[in-house]
Amino acid sequence: MRSVIIVFVLVLFFSCTSEKVKVYTMEDDVTILASDSLGGRETGTEGERLAAAYIQQRFEGLGLQPKGSNGYYQEFSFKPSSNPHEEAVFNASEGDSTISGRNVIGFIDNKAENTVVIGAHYDHLGMGGEGSLYREGKAIHNGADDNASGVAVLLQLAEKLSEKNNQNNYLFIAFSGEEMGLLGSNYFVKNPTIDTKKVSYMINMDMVGRLNEERTIAVHGVGTSPIFKQVLFANKDSLNIVSHESGIGPSDHTSFYLSDIPVLHFFTGQHSDYHKPSDDSEKLNYEGMQAISNYIEAIITDLNDKGKLAFRKTKNESEDVPAFKVALGVVPDYLYAGKGMRIDGVSEEKPAQKAGLLKGDVVVKLGAFETFDMMSYMKALSKFDKGQTTIVTVEREGKQLEVEVTF
Repeated sequence: MRSVIIVFVLVLFFSCTSEKVKVYTMEDDVTILASDSLGGRETGTEGERLAAAYIQQRFEGLGLQPKGSNGYYQEFSFKPSSNPHEEAVFNASEGDSTISGRNVIGFIDNKAENTVVIGAHYDHLGMGGEGSLYREGKAIHNGADDNASGVAVLLQLAEKLSEKNNQNNYLFIAFSGEEMGLLGSNYFVKNPTIDTKKVSYMINMDMVGRLNEERTIAVHGVGTSPIFKQVLFANKDSLNIVSHESGIGPSDHTSFYLSDIPVLHFFTGQHSDYHKPSDDSEKLNYEGMQAISNYIEAIITDLNDKGKLAFRKTKNESEDVPAFKVALGVVPDYLYAGKGMRIDGVSEEKPAQKAGLLKGDVVVKLGAFETFDMMSYMKALSKFDKGQTTIVTVEREGKQLEVEVTF
């Protein structure tokens, strides 16, 4: 029944394209984009095209100018690589294995010297496939948090910025192909529809729908411009910010950072529904999304009169990650800013579960190696071999516990 209702809503929306006054909430946008009727929005599918059409109509209704290569659309074709260590090939010859995707691009032209890019990917995993963590066969992966949430915040920002902060232009891009390897953003920076030398900075929102009770949000790319840290913490209001310097990460901001553009990426953390069919619209924290939208708007306002921001290269934090021979079998809490590594989830039949470790435990020591943060935890884990037994020290409810773990 829910799917039938969403189809009706989509039909109603597309039949009323001349209506400019209807107000859409972020929950409206997420509910439509994460509906079963869009089939998981996999790049190259009918569901992706329906999602793109919805975003295009929303852009038009908000008064954004088309800034793609074909109206609001920037289409790209590629041939996926069968080797996970090789990139997909753009503009491959037409054939059975060629896939076409489309970015959706709208523009607020304030006749300013510089432009701010605001992006979020709208594609997802379709019926599952290699990226899915679901092990019970094919099912629609609706991707409400990943990343209908980011698109919903993008659309609200487009509405807000249409009437303020006019010392910059604003380019809004809903990317496709992110789940297949940042393809849409990669294609855009290589085939831009504006002069990217005049882009001041880029904001990316990917998975911003699950703000936790501690109101913690991770912000990546803080080191990519000298001004970012000051502005981020001056405008945080009731949010708790976990900042990361690097401009490199598994989302679309990376494509812009590699083109020497300052970037900020906003992320509320992984969860048990990540890349599963259960990532549905009713599980999102819409009040939290509003707080994040307000936060990003405040940052943009603060930067309104700062001109073109200086770019700074950052250390690629992923290069420091050591190789592992073993796994503890836990999902780390990437938003945790305290001492140690807090466990956000425990995998079935893995060493952590067999040893009795629980969600919420904070690992402070692996054998003889203290773990002060995520990096020291990973370095400690890399010291162990399969079959080895050690003592893991955790903090649980204010007390320290020692458990024996066999890898």
